[in-house]
Amino acid sequence: MYSIKPLPEFTTWLDGLKDRVTRLRLARRLDKAQRGNLGDVKVVGDGVFEMREHFGPGWRMYYIQRGETLIIMLGGGDKSTQSSDI
Repeated sequence: MYSIKPLPEFTTWLDGLKDRVTRLRLARRLDKAQRGNLGDVKVVGDGVFEMREHFGPGWRMYYIQRGETLIIMLGGGDKSTQSSDI
């Protein structure tokens, strides 16, 4: 089990997505992560990880982990904005 704490920037990004289905799918991914199933994750550097979702443009949600149970959500984007997001 993980405790997920979104930063305001992450919440603004997620809430700002225009497609309701995309928002719901990404929120569902966070629910799964909270229950311990992180799914497809990749290290992107300096302690930052990305949760990768393989639908639409290839959604990414960036986070850091503190301890064994705390995940702090930093922001998000898609494959096309990955370099600038990181």
